[in-house]
Parts: sequence; C-alpha cells; structure tokens
Amino acid sequence: MIRIGILSDTHYPDKTSHLPDLIFERFQEKNVNFILHAGDLTAPDVKEALESVAPVVAVRGNLDQPVFPEEKIVEVGTLKIGVLHGHQFLSLDTQTLKYKALDMGVDILVFGHTHRFFYDVYEFMGKKIVLLNPGSPTVPRRSDPTFVIAEVKDRKFHFEVFKPWKTQWKYP
Repeated sequence: MIRIGILSDTHYPDKTSHLPDLIFERFQEKNVNFILHAGDLTAPDVKEALESVAPVVAVRGNLDQPVFPEEKIVEVGTLKIGVLHGHQFLSLDTQTLKYKALDMGVDILVFGHTHRFFYDVYEFMGKKIVLLNPGSPTVPRRSDPTFVIAEVKDRKFHFEVFKPWKTQWKYP
C-alpha cells in the first residue's frame, strides 16, 4: 500500500502566517510515501518543510515562481495520477477537467486553485476518471480548510479528508 499526502494552495507566507502543524503530524503519523502539492506553495520553504516528512511532487500555481512544472504525472502501481494547479483553464468545470485527464492519460486528476475541496468519479468516454481537489489547509474559499491523505492498493484509491481545525471524513 502506498500513502500519499495531498494538498494545494498553502499560500505561505503570502496569504497566511501559519502552516497548521496538523498537516505535518498527520503526514508523519500516516507515514506517507510522498506528498503531492497542486500548486501555490508560494515559497520554497514550504516544499523544504514538507520534504522533511516525505518526497514532494509539486506543480506551479499561478502565484508560484516558475521553478515547478505546469503539470506532472505520477505512477503508483498501475494507477496514473495527474497533478496540475488549474489556473491554466478559463473555467475549472468538470467537463474541462475530465478532458484534461483524458488528454494526460491519467486515472486520477488532482488539481487546486479553487481553494475548495472537491471529489467526484465519472465514467467518461469509456474510462473511469477521478477528480480530486484537496482544497486549501490555510486559505479556504467558501469552505473549511482541508487536506487529504490517500491510500493506493492495487487499483483502489481511498482517502481521508482532514480539516485542520475540525474532524476528518473517509471516502471509499
């Protein structure tokens, strides 16, 4: 089993003065194998801090310096996970994201930019596609602050949503 910490839009220190300790505590407690950050780290210090827990795969958000790629594909067993921020699109509607997942050839597309948790599974053009936005643990928009820890075993993808100041919920 592979465990993955997933977050986006941390915006430290440009929009927040604090990264919740719960992020680091849960990532360590769950012994994540690596961390996906879907953009807007906004400071190299954030990546370095996260790398003290596990290797980090990060993509560039609209407020990041161009040191990260626009998008990335990570293979976990036979699953392919695509990561991008989402600011590249005029609209972050599910139709656009499903087509992007097909274009990237991924089973799961992790994205950010909206600062709101989103999850759904689609049967689209003969393929199962998972869309996941972990939200923002520091600067949420019209939602609670959130981050995710996923488990991949075989081709099964399960995850828990953590709210730094509340409880957590599990998805299949």
